[in-house]
Amino acid sequence: MKFYCLASIISAATAFAPTSFRAAVAPHATTSLTSSYEAVKCVNNQRTSALLMSDVETEASEDISSPDYDLLGRPARPGRPLKIAIAGGGVGGLTTALCMLKKGFDVTVYEKTAAFARFGGPIQFASNALSVIKEIDEELFERVMDKFTFTGTRTCGIKDGLRADGSFRMTNDSLDYLWNADAPADWFVKFPLKECADLFGLPYTGVIDRPDLQEILIDECRKIKPDFISNGNPVTGYVSKGKGNGVTVNLADGSEVEADILVGSDGIWSAVRAQMYGEEIKKSEKAALKRQGCKYSGYTVFAGETILKTDDYYETGYKVYIGPKRYFVTSDVGDGRIQWYAFFALPPGSKKAPSGWGGTERTDQADPEENLVDYIKSLHEGWSDEVMTVLDSTPPESVEQRDLYDRSPELLRSWADGNVVLIGDAVHPMMPNLGQGGCQAIEDAFVLSETLELVKSSDKLEGALQDFYKKRIVRVSIVQFLSRLASDLIINAFDTPWSPHDDLGKTWKSYLTFFWKPLLQYAIFPGQFAYLYSYHPTGNMGDLPAALQAKWKKQHEEDAEKAFAAASEDGYQAVAAPSFFKIAEQPETVMAMKKN
Repeated sequence: MKFYCLASIISAATAFAPTSFRAAVAPHATTSLTSSYEAVKCVNNQRTSALLMSDVETEASEDISSPDYDLLGRPARPGRPLKIAIAGGGVGGLTTALCMLKKGFDVTVYEKTAAFARFGGPIQFASNALSVIKEIDEELFERVMDKFTFTGTRTCGIKDGLRADGSFRMTNDSLDYLWNADAPADWFVKFPLKECADLFGLPYTGVIDRPDLQEILIDECRKIKPDFISNGNPVTGYVSKGKGNGVTVNLADGSEVEADILVGSDGIWSAVRAQMYGEEIKKSEKAALKRQGCKYSGYTVFAGETILKTDDYYETGYKVYIGPKRYFVTSDVGDGRIQWYAFFALPPGSKKAPSGWGGTERTDQADPEENLVDYIKSLHEGWSDEVMTVLDSTPPESVEQRDLYDRSPELLRSWADGNVVLIGDAVHPMMPNLGQGGCQAIEDAFVLSETLELVKSSDKLEGALQDFYKKRIVRVSIVQFLSRLASDLIINAFDTPWSPHDDLGKTWKSYLTFFWKPLLQYAIFPGQFAYLYSYHPTGNMGDLPAALQAKWKKQHEEDAEKAFAAASEDGYQAVAAPSFFKIAEQPETVMAMKKN
């Protein structure tokens, strides 16, 4: 009995430990969440506890608690494949499908759009997500790297939106300007992205165009199951039929399908979550401050894209320009392109621009004749010429807008209901500041697949889904908090930092921002990124990250110079939409027609 209790405690403790710790106590990082379970099988009923060695045949026989339940097979053990239905074919849904198909599960994705098309801009993959992708599949990782643009290998950080002199210069972020009036004061804090990735031996943060990622994931899934996806017929509801009996999945055309598990990966306005939590899809409350259980963040964001060769293009990855009540973000997204985001503290519904991925028209904006670039420039009066230069080079027709909503962590309510479970934006949408929305969905997909792989009979599935929730809730809640905190601090507690040489920062927020600088530089940001990257199932990759960066750097410069030359000769500018806008919010057939 004492040995049983000790094994249980070790198993529970390692489930919540950082990957690096679990890798140290279990040689195989990819199964570290259950390493003690694989080594020693603990079976507990209401009256007795027994310790059994993990012999495959013994495990299988013990897992079948009743002849009414099905034995779930794997290549190395008898039984039928686990049948999975996935609602939504976004990043989370497709990654989940690939993870599960590779484990031998029978997977079908039910996607709203009638057909996939190339819509949407870049999505950020931080080092933790790249580790998960490599652990899922080596070929997937290689294909992602072929389309990847590294940002974390270069300078990324916060710049003073008022003091940057317009030259896109690279300077240090020291305090020299306090006693030297000629010293530059535009770089406020730099992010330790590369240092934190090197700490764990991981590939560096960067971006990939969402359409490229989507095509790669679909192609890899079809190699295993050609008909894995059903388009134009989304999930509208479900009936969970109890322990070991699976779930009936209701589809938009009125048909039903049977599955062992339904995975709700259908985005922030999830139909699966609406039923699970008793919500009404997209229902707004209190002047749109709350919508289907999601709270308005307080911020609306405009976004656009341009091709522009700045003096620091090859030296910087992404920059956050801070100023009074707003911030402006620019990022290199490859091929000479700069994507920008302008965040404003405005009420919900302050609508100026369409919000679809090419599926809406200028007639959908408040004033179809208004030049949205000029409008955004007017909200940045007095800001650096660096911001104005980026805006001036942006085609007005590329500008889109979205009110940002997120959710509080579900600390007291499970993500699972019987044989149904939620992942990604369907249960933990988060602010885009840390670029972790897609990353956390990918982590969800990996952990859920690893958890279900261990289930030997259908009566254990409900418990496995609850185990998945327990494994993920702490980490996801922390990332949600950090993502929201970044916006709240910048908007509500940050301002132009104080300087003794001008009057640009003289409010109490300016003094506070100045005193935040060393704490952010040497404690908060290193701790934040180290925590994000601490989940890395591959373990240390040795020399691979540096080799990938060196290979990419040469190609990146060649591709960018071609784009700059084309833009100079033809006046061409690419038009793309923000990376976190949801294609599923627009009528799928209309979008496909417009794209064609």
